[in-house]
Amino acid sequence: MRRMTILILFLLVTLTWGTTWLAMRIAAETIPPVFATGMRFLFAAPLLMIIAWFRKTPLLFPSGQRLFQSGICIFYFAIPFSLMIYGEVYVSSGLAAIIFANMPVAVLVASVIFLNEKTNLIQVTGLTISIISLTSILLAEMKTGTETHWRGVMALVSAVIIHAIIYVQSKKRSCTVSVITFNALPCFLAGLILSVTGWFFEKPLISAFSIYSILATLYLGTFAGVFGILCYFTLQQRSSAFQASLVFLLFPIVAVSLENFIYGYTISTQSMLFIIHLLTGTSQSIFSRQELVGKKQQNCFYQLFDSLHNKP
Repeated sequence: MRRMTILILFLLVTLTWGTTWLAMRIAAETIPPVFATGMRFLFAAPLLMIIAWFRKTPLLFPSGQRLFQSGICIFYFAIPFSLMIYGEVYVSSGLAAIIFANMPVAVLVASVIFLNEKTNLIQVTGLTISIISLTSILLAEMKTGTETHWRGVMALVSAVIIHAIIYVQSKKRSCTVSVITFNALPCFLAGLILSVTGWFFEKPLISAFSIYSILATLYLGTFAGVFGILCYFTLQQRSSAFQASLVFLLFPIVAVSLENFIYGYTISTQSMLFIIHLLTGTSQSIFSRQELVGKKQQNCFYQLFDSLHNKP
C-alpha cells in the first residue's frame, strides 16, 4: 500500500509539473505575463488560507523571520514566477521545463557559495556535464540567435537562480515553517502586487482574454499551485530523497511530449541527445550525496526542503 501511494504521488507530481509549462504558455497567449501571474496567485491564495485555517496553521512566519517573509513574497513569488511566464512568451514550454529542471544543480551551486557546502568529485563532474549540456541545448534550439529568444532564456535562467538563492537563504536563516505558511500569505500579497502592477503597466484588455488562457491560469493557481505543492511535499515525507529526486528528471520529458502532441513542436534530435547528458549530469549532482548517508549527511537540496517544511 505504501509503495502504491508513493507511486501515485510521484505520477501526480510529475504530471502536474510537466503540464505547468504548457499551461503557462497557453495563459500567456492572451493575458499579459505579469497580470497572468497575479491572477494565478489570487486563485491559489484563498485555497491555501482555507487549508491553513482548517489545520490551524499560522499565516505569519515566527517573530524575527517576518521581514524575510516579505522577501519571499517578492523574490520567491512575484519576480521569478513573472519571469517564468514572460520567458515562455519567447521560448517553447518544453525548453522552459528543461531549463527549470536544473533547479537542484542551481541549489547545489548556491549552497557552495552561501553555505560553504562541501562537494565531491562526482557532484562537480555532474555539475559540469549539466552546464555544458544545457548550454548546448540552448545553442541548438536558438540557432536563429534572435534577441527575443535569448531574452526569454535569460528570464527563465534568472528565475532559477533567484529561486535557488531563496532556498539557500531559508536554510541559512534556519527558517523552519510549514509548506502552507511558506506559501499562503506571500502568495496572496504577490498576487495583489502583480495584479495591480500588471493592470497599470500592461493595461490588459479583459475582453481579449481567451477562455483557454483563463482556464490555464485557473489551473496554474488551483491545481498546480495548491494540489501540486501538497502532493510534492507529501511525496518527500513518504519516500526517500532518491525517489523524490526522480521528478526533476522526468517532468521535462512530459512537458516536451505534451508540446509536441498539442502544438506539433519538438526539439531537435541533437538537443534530445544533449538532454540525455543533461539528465545524467543532474542525477549525478543530486544522487551522489546518497553515498554519505552513513555519515548522517543528506543531499543539500532535500536537506534544504526538509528544513523549510519539516512541520505538518
